[in-house]
Amino acid sequence: MIPIDLLVHGGDVLTVDATGTVVPDGAVAVRAGEIVEVGPAERLRGAYAPAEEIDARGCLVLPGLINTHTHLAMTLLRGSADDLTLQGFLERVIPREAELLSPETVAAGIRAAIAESVRGGVTTALDMYWFHEAAEAVAREAGWRLLSGPTFMDVPGPPDGRPYADRLGWAEAHLAARTPAPGSRPVVFAHSAYTLAPEQLTAIAALARAHGALLHLHAAENATEVATVTELHGMRPVELLDSLGLLGPDTLLAHAVDLTDAEIAALARTGTAVAHCPVSNLKLGCGIARVPDLTAAGVTVGLGTDGAVSSNTLDVLGAVRMAALVHKAGGDPTAVGAEQAVRMATIESARALGLGGQLGSLEPGKRADLVVLDLDRPHLAPRHDPYSTLAYAAGAADVRDTVVDGRVLMRGRALLTVDERQAVDGLQDAVSVPVPRPRTHTEHLTRNVST
Repeated sequence: MIPIDLLVHGGDVLTVDATGTVVPDGAVAVRAGEIVEVGPAERLRGAYAPAEEIDARGCLVLPGLINTHTHLAMTLLRGSADDLTLQGFLERVIPREAELLSPETVAAGIRAAIAESVRGGVTTALDMYWFHEAAEAVAREAGWRLLSGPTFMDVPGPPDGRPYADRLGWAEAHLAARTPAPGSRPVVFAHSAYTLAPEQLTAIAALARAHGALLHLHAAENATEVATVTELHGMRPVELLDSLGLLGPDTLLAHAVDLTDAEIAALARTGTAVAHCPVSNLKLGCGIARVPDLTAAGVTVGLGTDGAVSSNTLDVLGAVRMAALVHKAGGDPTAVGAEQAVRMATIESARALGLGGQLGSLEPGKRADLVVLDLDRPHLAPRHDPYSTLAYAAGAADVRDTVVDGRVLMRGRALLTVDERQAVDGLQDAVSVPVPRPRTHTEHLTRNVST
């Protein structure tokens, strides 16, 4: 028998491969963080000698969920900026961030976010936030897949105290010093076309491309943003990004709610992907993104939660359900189906990150990120269609086991790499203790920005 590190066996395996293969009473064999085989449990049990096993009988085994747009340490501010427009939300949150954020508070916020995410079967997140080095350290300790990197946002008194003029050199040093682990890649974050001038956006994009990094930006989140950018620069956000040469297969736009037909065509032409955040978009009154039109045009659309202050949750399964439901509001129940919504949270999210060859499905050669979801519950019975079960009935609390890179982070609903009590207490302590550093109050975000 062939020695391996982990064998997950006995459950129905939802591979999310190109043909949507489901293996009843299946198994996934893992060695050195990589899937070596997927197949019938009886055969794999006879072929491999695992150091560790997960008995998944009565469960659904699926790829780990991928959060393609979030601000994880915003767990610090959950519940502090509800029932506001996007612009009102930003005016409340950004000054508070300047007062509150430090490496220590971000570490506390990210630790709680990882605990929440692992409980919900989320194995990867693209995280745009300040003090990314602190976030990365906590994620490494927890064994969790975090894609992060330098963030650019030209506002007075940024939380890290680093003026924009110093940020390019700092980011260059960061990118030059990092070697991405398997299942990861470098990322550069440019906040938006309303907090960065065109020349700044161009320089940031050049930095990202010089290092083969993913470029991630907010764009066209609501009509007011579009009007603001148009007033500042004479073009709508996506038009501006296209004119600057920032669209492309290594660019991922967050939200992309307010789009014209021409802008959808530009995203398709350039291979630009979109991170769809349906819960946040609805809560902030931004509208409903044109996902059916985007996918019909050939645009890759992944799924995100946004931060826990704009959506109040990091529950990607909840976003799956919302994505499968909200687009039916126009009268077409087939607009986004159950399978498409699940794919948006797995393989399509992986493709949106440029990591479709490594993540997003259970296939040999991919990283061993997987979830075991307990089906032995009244609200999940009977078992007719796994995609339907996931999209319309399952919730984060149904996740029993979570595996990242072949390492079991949660077994039997018990977190193994994060002290959950410490994470919750640390989060509360972080928002209760005043930050000693003085901060400069942030000006209104809709001003014209320049270097």
